[in-house]
Amino acid sequence: MNATFDAPHFQNDEAAREYLEKLYWAEGPICPTCGSINRAYKTKRAGVYRCAEVECRKDFTVTVGTVMERSKIALHKWLQAFHLMCSSKKGISAHQLHRILGIGYEASWFMCHRIREAMRDGGLAPLGGTGMVVEADETYFGNVEERMPSKQRRGRPYTKGGKSGPGGKRAVVSLVERGGRVRSFHAAKADAAEVAALVNENINRETRLHTDESKLYTRVGAQFASHETVNHSRKEYARGDVTTNSVEGYFSIFKRGMRGVYQHCGEKHLHRYLAEYDFRYNHREKLGFNDTDRATAAVKGAVNKRLTYKGRHKARSFPRREAICETLLEVAEKAKWPKMARQATNCETLDRFVTIRDRIRRGFLGG
Repeated sequence: MNATFDAPHFQNDEAAREYLEKLYWAEGPICPTCGSINRAYKTKRAGVYRCAEVECRKDFTVTVGTVMERSKIALHKWLQAFHLMCSSKKGISAHQLHRILGIGYEASWFMCHRIREAMRDGGLAPLGGTGMVVEADETYFGNVEERMPSKQRRGRPYTKGGKSGPGGKRAVVSLVERGGRVRSFHAAKADAAEVAALVNENINRETRLHTDESKLYTRVGAQFASHETVNHSRKEYARGDVTTNSVEGYFSIFKRGMRGVYQHCGEKHLHRYLAEYDFRYNHREKLGFNDTDRATAAVKGAVNKRLTYKGRHKARSFPRREAICETLLEVAEKAKWPKMARQATNCETLDRFVTIRDRIRRGFLGG
């Protein structure tokens, strides 16, 4: 790891900028406004180019139009973060990243989500083909934030004893091309109609479909070259080459990473974490990728993708706000400042939240 980070583009911004320019602009600078190639010249500002087209004349840098655009974080730290996220099989937490890179936790948290956006694969080509096998399966991770009970339930508990069953979990459907790629989806409701739509849209009809005994695939399986199943309830996990071990292995990596590294994931962000695990699986060593190749592919994927805050910096977008507010509330109550405690828990903007937090800390600590 240390030898890897000795490379110049991991050490200073100038080398990082030159690395990105070679990676993105093989044929010369590309203007993000008019699309002209090699029709720009350098300005006096480092890394800033100006389009030479008379109708355009816009200034730009190599990061314009990427997830790194307008970021205040040093470019070489961006490249370190890309490498760390791509070389960690089960992921790396934002807390670990902020300690390694020496940046704030909020910055590293948002940086991780931008890198996940860069990892997102927009490919529409169906998986499988003639003579090929695609394994399909669903799993459940985390509780849904808003459950939708059926009208027939009439207030009865969801399962015997009132415990949450699969109906209260977030459904994840994955399609694994044996020996190849994976494509995962967060399904709002893993019923036969939604699963059938995902399978139909993402698998070639000439493919052999392998699933477990779930009834979700019975009808849609008839539309493919063959539909073969294994019966897990009877301890049958393989019959000849019929198995779902590949997709089960993917779920194992996903769940171990989510529980052991990330520990918590909001439902609105689940699709980004799936994109991260899909990317590393699709660029694994068995397919000819090492850590450097994987990181390079992720950096290339950052082009034409943006992830920005919506509107003003709302406090609800601030990670762990609720937990921090509870701590501030306790501190303020001990110091007998109930009004300030209410302001801290009800503030609308991140800047206002930080201001009140600092005032409480200074007053309580005597600073």
